Amino acid sequence: MTEPVPAAPTPAAPLTEAEDKQWASFAHFGGILGFVPALIIWLVFKDRGPKTDVEGKEALNFQLTIVIAYVVGSILTIVLIGGLILLVAWVLSIIFSILGGIKVNAGGSYRYPFAIRFIK
Repeated sequence: MTEPVPAAPTPAAPLTEAEDKQWASFAHFGGILGFVPALIIWLVFKDRGPKTDVEGKEALNFQLTIVIAYVVGSILTIVLIGGLILLVAWVLSIIFSILGGIKVNAGGSYRYPFAIRFIK
């Protein structure tokens, strides 16, 4: 007996303009929790909405830059300046994530003032 051939999965439907804007702003706001929300949103929705692709990459690049700052700060806690680096990175992550989310939610685009462009 032959088994039935499973149907090929259908690609997910493109996001509407409102959904695209919403997920793009969530990618920025997710930075408050770390890099994982931006990573998940970008991976899941990058092919479904152009704004989510661009803004998700931007948010993810910034969050990866912050992770590097956390690692450097953690290493430098030995010489006591690391605590300050960790605090500054944490505060900047929250502030810029909120600013990015607000700007994108208003319909604009946001580019972080500093971020290493890992994903182009």
